[in-house]
Amino acid sequence: MKNFITSAAIYFLFLSIIYCQSEWIVYKPINSGLISISVTDLEVDQTGNVWIGSSSGSLNKFSNGEWTDYSGSGLPGPAKNIALGTGSDVWIGTQNNGIARFDPATKTVKSAYSTSNSELPSNEISALIMDNSGRIWVGTNKGVAILDGTNWTLYNTSNSIIPHNWIYAFVIDNEGNMWVGTAGGLAKSDGSGWMIYNTTNSDLPDNYVLSLAIDSNGDKWIGTLSGGLAKFSSSGWSIYNQSTSGLPANRVNCIVIDKEDNKWIGTTAGGAAKFDGSTWTIFNESNSQLPYNAVYALAIESNGNKWIGTYGGLAVYREAGVVSVKKNLNSLPEEFNLSQNYPNPFNPATIIEYQLPASANVTLKVYDVLGNEITTLVNRFQSSGNYTVTFANTEIELTSGVYFYTLQAGDFRDTKKMLLLR
Repeated sequence: MKNFITSAAIYFLFLSIIYCQSEWIVYKPINSGLISISVTDLEVDQTGNVWIGSSSGSLNKFSNGEWTDYSGSGLPGPAKNIALGTGSDVWIGTQNNGIARFDPATKTVKSAYSTSNSELPSNEISALIMDNSGRIWVGTNKGVAILDGTNWTLYNTSNSIIPHNWIYAFVIDNEGNMWVGTAGGLAKSDGSGWMIYNTTNSDLPDNYVLSLAIDSNGDKWIGTLSGGLAKFSSSGWSIYNQSTSGLPANRVNCIVIDKEDNKWIGTTAGGAAKFDGSTWTIFNESNSQLPYNAVYALAIESNGNKWIGTYGGLAVYREAGVVSVKKNLNSLPEEFNLSQNYPNPFNPATIIEYQLPASANVTLKVYDVLGNEITTLVNRFQSSGNYTVTFANTEIELTSGVYFYTLQAGDFRDTKKMLLLR
């Protein structure tokens, strides 16, 4: 305990260098393997890889803290749009060179389609998605094209009732219907026909539909060019814009929905917004580390990290601190480890994570700077694995200052410091 107190005193003298797990990480080409500063699409695959597209660079992958640049792999152009399926292949849509099916493992293009070698109606791609049957839906400036692997099916204003040939967004609902955002309104395909929603026959606030998402209730969230955000449910329409809500800008480029059903919204001039159904939280260049207020892509990892693609770089955000990108939470750890708590400094609660490569009797205790035990968070036998514990200053009523937490697991022992601010 004497050594512990001595260490505590030394730590106290160096209070100014306390480690803080940041809520934000910002990537740009100058500080990372990001190819282009302008991010146009983000997708997270089943294994947790983050795929990054842009209109001026090749395809990027971020996996376990490592960047992969697929320049020179034969892709027909910058990966403006990305679509992921059940396999490992990645589909990309380009600005002016059609689409391609890409195998990241071998860094080869399996197939490429353009107006010169297929029925693709235009080489300018604006949306891309794989449906539940494995077909690729392609949005272009000349309508919708669907590839089933061999044959093409085309829909445009000449052969169907889709309201416009400019296609901006796709999303699939729980019944397998495809919802399509166009420059002339919203369209739904059930496989046998189309249903159209526009400013004339519905409360859609703007016919230019740029983004789409569907929440756990099956409600459709619709981002428009100048009319803000709309929710379409079985009970009708709800409209959110700068005048009637906390939406920071009326152009909504992208929407994603997290596990708690919060809506994350990217705008052109107002940055990003989180909407929990009643409260709006805004993130922009002025009040956060968001690198640019034009947000064009959003994706959420299973650990809660939010990836935000802007025209000024790529940001990763998580309210309680970004989960380490090098940590594979699904695999058994190879060594004992006690992680730095996050957030740090904290008030009123913080998260402590640790890893056990083998079963052990485990204690996790909190001490003050004098070495006095404050509380025991864990005291039991635990199997190998990854563990998370929350330490909350709600019942103990601690004062502001430095505290220490110590993990004892078998012969392994480690201590880290944390700062409580009140």
